[in-house]
Amino acid sequence: MSLSVPQNILDALTDVVMPRLKPEPQVVETTRVGDFDLPVYRTGALVIGSGAAGLRAAVEMKRRGIDVTIISQSAWGGTSACSGSDKQTLHTANTKDQGDNFQAMAEAIRAGGAMDEDTAYIEAVGSVRAMSSLQYLGLPLPQDHLGGTLRYQTDHDEVGRATSCGPRTSRLMVKVLAKEAIGLDIPFFNQTTAVKLLKDGQGVNGLLAIRPKEGTDANPYGLALYPCSALVIAAGGPGEMYRDSVFPNGCFGTLGMALEAGLELTNITESQFGISTRREGFPWNLSGTYVQVIPHIYSVDGDGTEHHFLADYYRTTQEMASNIFRKGYQWPFHASRMLDFQSSLVDLAIFRESQKGRRVYMDFNRNPEAIDVPFSLERLDPDVSTYLRNAGADQTLPIDRLRHMNPLAIELYKRYKVDISADPLEFAVNNQHMNGGIAVDIWGRTKVPGVYAVGEASGTHGATRPGGSALNAGQVFGTRVAEHIGATGNAASPSQSDIANAAAPAVSEVTRHLDSDSTLTWKAIRTDVQARMSDHAGILCNASDVSKALADARALNARIRDHGIAVSRKTEIARVVQWQQIALASEAVLTALDHYIANGGGSRGARAICDPRGESLPQSVHGPLPEVRFRAERDADKNSQLKLRREGADFVITEIPNRSYDGDKSFFERDWPAWLTGDIYRRAAET
Repeated sequence: MSLSVPQNILDALTDVVMPRLKPEPQVVETTRVGDFDLPVYRTGALVIGSGAAGLRAAVEMKRRGIDVTIISQSAWGGTSACSGSDKQTLHTANTKDQGDNFQAMAEAIRAGGAMDEDTAYIEAVGSVRAMSSLQYLGLPLPQDHLGGTLRYQTDHDEVGRATSCGPRTSRLMVKVLAKEAIGLDIPFFNQTTAVKLLKDGQGVNGLLAIRPKEGTDANPYGLALYPCSALVIAAGGPGEMYRDSVFPNGCFGTLGMALEAGLELTNITESQFGISTRREGFPWNLSGTYVQVIPHIYSVDGDGTEHHFLADYYRTTQEMASNIFRKGYQWPFHASRMLDFQSSLVDLAIFRESQKGRRVYMDFNRNPEAIDVPFSLERLDPDVSTYLRNAGADQTLPIDRLRHMNPLAIELYKRYKVDISADPLEFAVNNQHMNGGIAVDIWGRTKVPGVYAVGEASGTHGATRPGGSALNAGQVFGTRVAEHIGATGNAASPSQSDIANAAAPAVSEVTRHLDSDSTLTWKAIRTDVQARMSDHAGILCNASDVSKALADARALNARIRDHGIAVSRKTEIARVVQWQQIALASEAVLTALDHYIANGGGSRGARAICDPRGESLPQSVHGPLPEVRFRAERDADKNSQLKLRREGADFVITEIPNRSYDGDKSFFERDWPAWLTGDIYRRAAET
């Protein structure tokens, strides 16, 4: 079957070659800050990040005549360009099969709670425009012979609004947007790390960054200044915060930088975790057909002995196999799905095997081993057998079912020297996405005038979201940010005013580590933070562990404040600042999580709040699992968000009700004047 797919299609959908960047602008201005001569690159608007959301914002601004510049730590190296699953999802209104109404879609997007109602409606309404514009740019979404976009059901989606180009959907999104940005001659600075936001009395006025290639005798650490009057944060999530992570290497995000700049964060208790291969090899989510073909899952201990460990959790072969299949569209771990022998019991079992020091594999050349009777495609739950029958997936072995349903899934791993048709695939439960982030209003604005946030950097996703809705959200809000900046004139090119005064404190804060006699290294911070977050703030949390982890995080940050971080060579300075900021962001997450648990918060999204007095008790085939008894989610928690800001060395948390949306129907003649006068851009809700 795989040979019937033309090679050019395989190449286009699995080995996406990104466009070449144009030469960077030359330095035309320098300014003296302290002991350094810094290059200055002035722009009206600055976008931090080169993923799908940031590129969308930049392209839409340029189309509106805005002077915009992009900086990126690693072009085409972030989550959008390097992550995915077997058929990575773009979640949009289903206008072909369902005749979707936007209110229903908005309700589905925010069904997990802790999400503003107006934001959900904005994402629903904007999804059609987002998808159509991507298709216009060349995104190869599959169609039927009548022109309808093909759809399927994804996690937390009961309607079937998902569509996909295959495993590299988000990378293809980046490719078409990058080609457009390059074609529009948007200046692009690669290998550039954002480290400090610069502000004056009116709001943002620039950014301090580190560019090693700018290093000179008068600027040995490669510091650079980007004066601007509008700044869009689109640098993704804090993937480096967890040891067990499917994020590409080097994804630091900007939460620590945002906290230092006085921005407010929201919902940072909420993340996604699920089964995937680790980033030490080829990091990839194992959702969709990887598990819908029902491979054999087993573990191996230190002596090399195999363990059919799922037999310790499920009662029958049919029950086990059906729930392995369901991980395809119920991919994220969810506490409630540990109950009644549902699909997240698979995640729990894998997680516990890893805690024992065992390595876990899926083998596509073996069907699941028997629990009571041998595995058979004739003995599966109705929803599973119906799906496989409709897909024509009646082949004997999982690899043949995968080759039939999704040959791209096999080809993708081959591109990275992993042949799943021949060898078992090692995997684990890993951190995949931060659902919280920087608090924004309906136009993507933060509390600091002129600063916006889009994509995973923004905290718009709620506790639980349909698969692929984050990709849609980045496109919708990238466009809205550009509309707001363009309509309000927030990106007038800055004057030739001296930016040195604003930059001086930031430069001093960054370079203070150079004079430190600290023995604390960024590598030690990495080990400390990642172990703490993976071991105590993963899918299973309890009050005492989180409180202890928070105390340790506070102690680490106090040590950093008092003594700095050792810098062994000048090229390390960017990494030192990034780990200092990740340590700060980690403390913020644990502060919010500790507050949530201490105030009675229940299990929701990707975390089970374990409590010996909890209402929910998962069962295995051997009986109850009291060590993972957990609190049920409270309805009240769905209706609000925890917002956090930094005050000095401390964090302040407030609980804010979700913004509402009354669903009033628009009326053309009544509402047109607000658009004509620009009043719609002044009606932004409070963040």
